Amino acid sequence: MRTIKITKSVVEKLPNPPQGQDFYRDQTLVGFGLYAGAQSKTFYVEKRINGKSVRTAIGRHGQISAQRARERAQEILGKMATGINPNDEKRSKLVRGVSLKKVYKDYKEVRKDLKPKTLYDYDRIMTTVFSGWQSKAISDITKDMIERKHKKIGEENGPAYANLAMRFLRSLLNFAISKYEDSKGRSFILENPVKRLSQTRAWYRVEKRRREIKSSDLPIWYETVVDLPNTILRDYLILLLFTGLRKQEALKLEWEHVDLTNKTLTITDTKNRIPLTLPLSDFIFELLKKRNTSRDPDSKFVFPGQGKTSHLVEPREAVRRIRKLSNIEFSLHDLRRTFITNAESLDIPHYALKQLVNHKQGNDVTAGYIVSDPERLRIPMQKVTDKLLSMIGIRQTWNLLIHGEDKPSKPRSFISPAALLAQAMEGKLK
Repeated sequence: MRTIKITKSVVEKLPNPPQGQDFYRDQTLVGFGLYAGAQSKTFYVEKRINGKSVRTAIGRHGQISAQRARERAQEILGKMATGINPNDEKRSKLVRGVSLKKVYKDYKEVRKDLKPKTLYDYDRIMTTVFSGWQSKAISDITKDMIERKHKKIGEENGPAYANLAMRFLRSLLNFAISKYEDSKGRSFILENPVKRLSQTRAWYRVEKRRREIKSSDLPIWYETVVDLPNTILRDYLILLLFTGLRKQEALKLEWEHVDLTNKTLTITDTKNRIPLTLPLSDFIFELLKKRNTSRDPDSKFVFPGQGKTSHLVEPREAVRRIRKLSNIEFSLHDLRRTFITNAESLDIPHYALKQLVNHKQGNDVTAGYIVSDPERLRIPMQKVTDKLLSMIGIRQTWNLLIHGEDKPSKPRSFISPAALLAQAMEGKLK
């Protein structure tokens, strides 16, 4: 390490080494120096703090003058003499200035387990609800801002969306509290500001939806569905009702996960990350078998689509059409709720019901010892199917002799499910 007088003219004459770095000390100001690399020359200060050598950069030659670098060196060395580590100050300043956009970017890099639908919702919230906050330092987001924003979202987008947006923001800030710390491991955010909503009881009360398709409406709904000209949509909706699957689980169902020999289907990508294997009731087995005989060999999906996903996407237009024709309000999730409600009414064992709909068992110790077996669910699944068929007005006796009937009639109270299914498959139900 050479000792030089650090001035503009001297620094400009110093060569840049082809590799590595050359260090130089100032002749007059102890602790002030410069190091030259292949592409640049950088001013720095170095001093021992609590027995440990600490070095920090001041700035590059060309971006800061030698004289200004000397002045900054004197200021920094003065602080270091009192035990202040300038690197800690830099880190704290950098951390305190981290933006909401940066936090979300880091959050997504860590949370690789987020499902596409969840990411879509989060991206939408960031670009709409928090569009004006993205460049804002999270340390500048106050409790008052949270309270005002929550109220505004509720007025403009509804209570449920306001709560969703703030729960998302709370997760981001909790992540930031854990990730961004100073050199001593201390977070620069002492308390999540979203906590204000709990402290003031400002969260909106949103009643959980309890809507299902009533038993009196089910025949009309079903008749409207089987009249759909699009057999893919028709079969998709029927499958949801008779299995209780979530809409995305059924949309992405692949033929390789349908076992017609053992009469089961498997969902590998579920909401709770626990794979689900369900037994097929006779009715759904016939539906899938019929679909399989007429399937497109080039499509791996049970319900193929024309878009980039190659599978059916959420059929909003079909749902609207059925609502209008049947005069029955429903959502795709209402079909799952209808399945669960009717399953519960049959006094199906608690653990069997939870396994049928793939609900988490929570902290139930006993549930942790139960090994899921689709064969143990076959009778409960068939019971639910039988009840739904009865509510629709279809006799629960399989008569495959009339499966290929040329001119089937309108379904009445005692038409077999096989006959009705055959009519539906042929699109002849009028």
